[in-house]
Amino acid sequence: MTVAAEHLHTPGENTRDDWKNTILAGLANYIDAGSIVSGAVALALWKEEFHLTDTFIGVIAAFSANAISAGVGALIGGRLCDLLGRKKIYQWDMLFYAFGMLFLVFAVQPWMIVVGFLIVGLAVGADIPASWTIIAEMAPDGHRGKHSGVAQVLWYMGPTVVLLAGLALSGLGVLGARIIFAHLVVIALLLWAFRFGMKESSVWSTAKQVAIEHDPQAPKVDEAEINVAMSHGRIRELFNGDNLKAMAFLVGMYGFWNLWAGTNGFFFPYILRTVGSQSQAVSVGIQCAGFFLGAVSIFLFFMRYSDRVDQRKMLGLAFLIQIVGASLLVILPLTVPVAIAYIVLTAVGGGFGAQSFFQLWSGELFPTLLRSTAQGFMFAIVRIGLGIWSFFVPIVISVGFKPLAVILTGFLVIGGVIGFLGAPRNEGKSLEEIQFERHHVRLPVGAASTGGAAPTTQ
Repeated sequence: MTVAAEHLHTPGENTRDDWKNTILAGLANYIDAGSIVSGAVALALWKEEFHLTDTFIGVIAAFSANAISAGVGALIGGRLCDLLGRKKIYQWDMLFYAFGMLFLVFAVQPWMIVVGFLIVGLAVGADIPASWTIIAEMAPDGHRGKHSGVAQVLWYMGPTVVLLAGLALSGLGVLGARIIFAHLVVIALLLWAFRFGMKESSVWSTAKQVAIEHDPQAPKVDEAEINVAMSHGRIRELFNGDNLKAMAFLVGMYGFWNLWAGTNGFFFPYILRTVGSQSQAVSVGIQCAGFFLGAVSIFLFFMRYSDRVDQRKMLGLAFLIQIVGASLLVILPLTVPVAIAYIVLTAVGGGFGAQSFFQLWSGELFPTLLRSTAQGFMFAIVRIGLGIWSFFVPIVISVGFKPLAVILTGFLVIGGVIGFLGAPRNEGKSLEEIQFERHHVRLPVGAASTGGAAPTTQ
């Protein structure tokens, strides 16, 4: 039996199909972030329209696409992605997403909001590990950071578009929110249609074929016969050795960072009110500027350098910039210059920091048949953790702004320390090189130079 090469192009080559696949997969990030922010835009309008209580709104926030339901979706979708293939999940979950979003478009009762957010969260959560995995497996060797960065740029564009649309449609009230939700339905349906033209990941197909043909009870094969899967795809393999260490590292680094990022939405409006900006237009403009700066940072730094420079130092610098920005709110009085400096520093540092590297490394550090399972499991822990923390944020805010600023800065410090100490050095390496190194196995001759799996004959 011959194992096919992972890529059909030469190392370093970026084809039009490569970018097309990355954009179609990465639009899941646009939909994810767009769902979160569109919900935030609509909540205030729904509260007035349906006389919702703060407790009801808190439940929606905790179980929405930003938190628990997305985590559950990632847990389920990630596992199915490894069992059934990437294409089945990242294609059909868009229909599921559109179905849930229609509840929000036509919501006339509070229960429709809850159902809609639950379905949307499950669909978004399932799509994230599928799309991140397909990007990692289809990107040309030496360009995974660049392709992962495209997905992150799309994540930042979702809130930008939604916030600007919210400002433009603010005079329409609830109807404006319905239009914003409707545009996400249209994108999901178009994405579902265009993804039909995408192929299954050859990396997964090859690994699945080899895993099936190798009897797990058979004698251990020699180095020349080790396959691209490096795994039989059993969940228990995630909780042993290097896989467990990788999950602990990524959950720690990204999880603490995400506690800051997720909570940022709660206290950022407070900053704007405190510095005296009462204009909705100015508030939205500042928020959009932050997201835009994040996208620019990804393009200028992460996409350009993550495949070439020391990734540990790059992540450490990103955390340091964000920590300095967050500490300004702890040390200095809340003035307009301080608020602007906070926005600029946290946006720029965030662009080439924790989330971008979490996507990249979560696609690199795990065997093919456990890659999506691991991503879904970690994403679930992080999002559900944020959902639990979200229940306590209003209590902390009631105590005062400074204590919250101290806690959030502390989250960044902890995440930064974990990230810097545990960061791998994968820049420029193929997925095969990374997996063979992690399993302390000699890379077969020719595997690194082909940009894919080494041809193996049984």
